[in-house]
Order: sequence, then C-alpha cells, then structure tokens
Amino acid sequence: MKQFTFPNNFLWGTATAGHQVDGNNINSECWVLEHLPHTHFAEPSGDACDHYHRYPQDIALLAELGFNAYRFSLEWARIEPEEGEFSYAALEHYRRMLATCHEHNIQPVVTFHHFTSPRWLHRHGGWLDDKTPERFARYCEKTVTHLGDLITAACTFNEPNLPLVLEAILPFNITGGAWFQEAAEAFGVTTDRLGLFQFVTSPKMREVIYASHRRAFEVLHTGPGKFPVGLTLALHDFQAAAGGEEKMAEIRRRLADEYLEPLRGDDFVGVQNYARMVIGAEGLVRPGDDVAKNQMGEEIYPQALGGAIRYAAQVTGIPVYVTENGMATEDDTERLAYFAGALASMADCLTDGVDVRGYLAWSALDNFEWVGGYGPKMGIIAVDRATQQRTPKPSAYWLGNVARTNVLAHME
Repeated sequence: MKQFTFPNNFLWGTATAGHQVDGNNINSECWVLEHLPHTHFAEPSGDACDHYHRYPQDIALLAELGFNAYRFSLEWARIEPEEGEFSYAALEHYRRMLATCHEHNIQPVVTFHHFTSPRWLHRHGGWLDDKTPERFARYCEKTVTHLGDLITAACTFNEPNLPLVLEAILPFNITGGAWFQEAAEAFGVTTDRLGLFQFVTSPKMREVIYASHRRAFEVLHTGPGKFPVGLTLALHDFQAAAGGEEKMAEIRRRLADEYLEPLRGDDFVGVQNYARMVIGAEGLVRPGDDVAKNQMGEEIYPQALGGAIRYAAQVTGIPVYVTENGMATEDDTERLAYFAGALASMADCLTDGVDVRGYLAWSALDNFEWVGGYGPKMGIIAVDRATQQRTPKPSAYWLGNVARTNVLAHME
C-alpha cells in the first residue's frame, strides 16, 4: 500500500452550477432555450434539485462527509433580472449561502458565470456584443461589493472553450436546424447576432468573453476581500495516435492553447477534465465498441486528469485548481474507481512539482446536465426527483474520507 499526503491547506470539495441545481431560473436565457419547440434539451430544468432553498442542508451534508470546500455559481439572471435593475434579495441569498459555508468550515469557490446569462443580455447580442464586457464588469462590481469579504476564490467564467470542444466531438452541428432560428426569434435578434455562450464558436465571441474576463479580473481584485481570481477551461488530455502528432498539435492549439495562453499572469487556472482526446492523422479517433465508456460516450480514462493538469500548468505558468472532474455513470463503483485513478494522477503531478491547490469533484448532486437533462448521473449524492431526498453514494464517503485525512492510499 502506497500513501500520498497532500499539501496543507489543500482544498477538497465538490462543485455545482446554479442553473443545474437551483431550479426555476426563469430569467435565464437557458430557460428559454429549454422550452423552444425544437429544443436540443432532453427536458426542461424545472425545480432542478431545489438547492436554492435546500442549500443549508446540502452544505451541512458536504461538511459532514469531510469536504472543506464547495464551488458553486452565482446567477447573473437572478442578481440583475433586467438591465441595470439589481436584486438586493438575490444578493442577500448568496450572502447567506457564503455564510453557511463558513459556518461549516467550507471554503466557498464562487463562479460568476457558469454558462447562463440574463435573457435581456441576448436581446443585445449576448456574447457577440461589444458592450457585454462592461455589462459583465458592472455585475461583478455590484456583486463583489456585497459578497467579496466571504469569498475564498473566484472563477470569472466556466469553460469558454466548450463550444469548440463540442463542435470537435459531437457528430452533429449543434447550431443547425430549427431550434437555432427559434432561439434567435425568441430574443428578437438575427441568427448571426445570437451569442449563446454554450453553443456559438465565433472567434468574435472568444474576444468578447476574454475582454469580459480581463475587466472582471480587475474589478474582483478591488474587494472587499482578498482572494485569487481565475477562469476554468474544459481540457482533455490530448494524445497523438501513430502519425497524428501534427494533427494533434493543431487541434490542441485550437481547443486549448488559444484559451490558455491569455491566462498567463492570472492567479490560477481551473482545469476541468473528464477524458482524453486521441487524435490521428485524419483527426479525432473515437473509442471503439470494446472500450468501456461513461454515459456521455467518453472512454473511461481517469489518468487523463494528470495530463490535463500538466499541460495547463506548462502553458500558463500559474497555479492549478481542479475545478471539475468526475464521471457520468449509474454504477457508483465505476465512479469510485475513476476518482481513485484520477487522484493518483494528480498526486503524481504534485510529486513532480506542479502547483496544484485543490480538487473539486463534479458534481455534488445528480443534477440537470444541460442538453442531457436528468439522464446522466454525475453526482456523488443521489437526488430523488419526486421527493428531493438526498442519499450520499459510496463514492461520496470515499472521497470525503480522502478530504478529511488529506491522504490518498492506493495499491502500487
């Protein structure tokens, strides 16, 4: 039996996103998208996990399991439901969430934008509009003024590179068909002005999002509070099949490098990894029928986390937090084994001197997985959709024990 002891003050926790767990986020553009006649979403989010009201019990449960950190997101659509109209009640709700974390010795890692935006933003063109960076900075300034003294770490955005990643791995064009036209009509814009954060791959959108990140980075450092600020990315472990080295470097540059390089000088980068991406001379090599896969159709390859961490640290030169890592499966024994392999690969990174400061598993709860609806099970805590009853899975106890002891024990 070999043991690895993690650094003192290492953050151990889980992660959620507001729209996926809170429920009834009706001022969000995602709520609109879920209810389009030809929507790509398997089902609407509805009440989700009712975390908006049940957060005291959920945070207490995470502490009881042994975690010392919790990453969750603020909903811009709740804080600023109409342009320039800020909700003191919503800000107070999030302040109570933060206070509850501290009451249970849970360090809150706060994401200011996790995919969803207010409906009103998309009437202006969303993440394709040149004024969006100032609008986002205004929201961040109002919010940090009210909450900053209780924040441990802040992520400005969640996975701005996701649309390109989806474009690379999905077998269909997600912005094609009737739903995209219906979405544009719902917001009163033309399809070329429909700047949906999760789906649009326009270089203009990356430019607007990164300008927004820079402005938010400045604003969030004005306090109150003193905490590190970064951004999270969807990062595969990029590997070349025989003869695929040149093609792999080309794809990695488009999906990762162009998003990592502008983060040099930030306080940290959030690494979000679930799988590897194998690339041959002709492009993506999909796992064969004989390969074990998760519910998302990805190869089960937990050691991908180590590769993603190393590459992010190498390109950016800044500290790393693992802000998401996990597995979609109905079989929790698979999830537990996945965590064990992933943590071992992260421990190897630390042994080699990579500055990794925390691990936040996805997800705390079985939740609304965007277009997949409630089908994929990614939580370490099961949620009964009829009663909202929470039931921790064996993986929750296992991971919580690692968090409590700060030690990973595994077979050599």
